[in-house]
Amino acid sequence: MSLICGLPVLECVYCLACTRWVWKRCLHNATHDSENWGMSTAEEFEPVPRLCRYILAVYEDDLRHPVWEPPSGYGIDPDWVIMKRDYGDTLGHAPPFLLYVDHDHADIVLAIRGLNLGKEGDYAVLLDNGLGRRKFDGGYVHNGLMEAAVWVLERECDVLRGLVEKYPNYTLTFAGHSLGSGVAALLTAVVVQNRDRLANIERKRIRCYAMAPARCMSLNLAVRYADVINSIVLQDDFLPRTATPLEDIFKSVFCLPCLLCLRCMRDTLIPEDRMLKDPRRLYAPGRLYHIVERNPFRCGRYPPVVKTAVPVDGRFEHIILSCNATSDHAIIWIERESQRALELMLEKEEAMEIPAQQKMERQESLARDHSQEHKAALKRAATLSVPHAYSPSEYGTFNHQEDESEQSDASSSGRAPSGSLNKESWDQLVKRLLDKDRSGNIVLKDQQSDDR
Repeated sequence: MSLICGLPVLECVYCLACTRWVWKRCLHNATHDSENWGMSTAEEFEPVPRLCRYILAVYEDDLRHPVWEPPSGYGIDPDWVIMKRDYGDTLGHAPPFLLYVDHDHADIVLAIRGLNLGKEGDYAVLLDNGLGRRKFDGGYVHNGLMEAAVWVLERECDVLRGLVEKYPNYTLTFAGHSLGSGVAALLTAVVVQNRDRLANIERKRIRCYAMAPARCMSLNLAVRYADVINSIVLQDDFLPRTATPLEDIFKSVFCLPCLLCLRCMRDTLIPEDRMLKDPRRLYAPGRLYHIVERNPFRCGRYPPVVKTAVPVDGRFEHIILSCNATSDHAIIWIERESQRALELMLEKEEAMEIPAQQKMERQESLARDHSQEHKAALKRAATLSVPHAYSPSEYGTFNHQEDESEQSDASSSGRAPSGSLNKESWDQLVKRLLDKDRSGNIVLKDQQSDDR
């Protein structure tokens, strides 16, 4: 009898929780995610629309006779394309990509395309993950995207090293969209950890631009690599906000209401600080750039603005209930709106008539501000007790003195050191993830065991 009387109370509590969740989601819009962020400048945002066009060029079969060229063109000289790999070359291990030497901007660019809905290999890469399955550099990463990144670097390492040595003053840029953004971000992290594989390239020469990024690394890594990885999000894009593992969504197609109810209760009852302390939870990587072009309760679009920050908490934690959540994920819209935003920034600078000397001083000041913001984010991550987050020292990016003391303590006690010094070598990483088939081709170990 007491159980029967308690059922209406439980139903009321459940309905109130769901109503509160729906109310919060309906009022929450994309402008809230970046309302306290700073404004981006034209100098730091300039590569974004150009790299979007390079990613779009990967979709072409013949760059000399393009079919899907945007109105402004790709801005690519076919003679400067070093290689272009399609699905026949990658064999499902990674999305197609293009290696291009941009002499106009002194840049070596590896551009990776996004998810192809018609290719099972892309789904296999995206869905090959489980919470806490793959560790890297003191954090967790998406397993399938990490394997794709290692496969690309192992295959093209010699070519990249030759270009880095041939053009010592060029930057090395990895760019990708959607699925490719996750591969590009983790490829950047792997290269930073194994710079000796690319002629000891300086860290400041390495950078990554992830368009519509997938959540691919834990929070400590997302903040730690914010000096080399940049994520670009257009307004209401759903993918950077999708915290639920994608494989769970696909497996729950026939019970999607149950999944939504569980998400409703979890988002309502679990505080954000507890989510921050989950070391396996994945986030959008690096410094975030948010292109905002719509306001709530207003029809149409207004001139886009770009905001940027290295946030620790509030990294696109809530899905936006918007009819544009999927269209804002398209690389065509990202290229178009980022180009519009860049043109507005340049027009504003021209109207201000800023002298060249002052522009150079502003670029130096911008670099210092970004470095200070990065260090502040690292400190905040340590303050919020984010797992494996390191506070920067005054002599470097991370607290090397603590690492050295930990290493000496570990050696005296006979145990392996933890933290950033316990770094997995490139040969160990390749041996753990990759193998060669009977034809001598590089394949993933899981696939090799399946073939046997």
